[in-house]
Amino acid sequence: MPVQIQVNTDHNVHGGERLATFVTTDLENSLSRFGGWLTRVEVHLSEDGGSKPEDKKCVIEARPGGKQPVAVTHHAATVDDAYAGAAHKLGRVLDTRYTRAHDHKGSESIRHMPGPEDPEQVGALEDEPQA
Repeated sequence: MPVQIQVNTDHNVHGGERLATFVTTDLENSLSRFGGWLTRVEVHLSEDGGSKPEDKKCVIEARPGGKQPVAVTHHAATVDDAYAGAAHKLGRVLDTRYTRAHDHKGSESIRHMPGPEDPEQVGALEDEPQA
């Protein structure tokens, strides 16, 4: 199932449908490796309205199924740079979270190992010679 992506902008950010389409397509491509793990992604593009050069802000919140949401923020001089920075940060954070959730140093975690009540395990124990 594809990830649901929602793009929100404040009244100071221009780009409209073109910007929303670009962000949606870019995120669909860059987050495709997370398959069914992500359920929803929200992008918030805004302008802080200050006189600082880096007054554009992008906040991206990703919701992995059954896990706490992940949010990243990036400030930049342009909306494009703010989005690019936030998307890069999100990719790094999700890589880390996904790897921790699905790859335990190349092997399964002890929580996923068969217990003594597992019939295969019991049979293996009974076949061992008694000392």
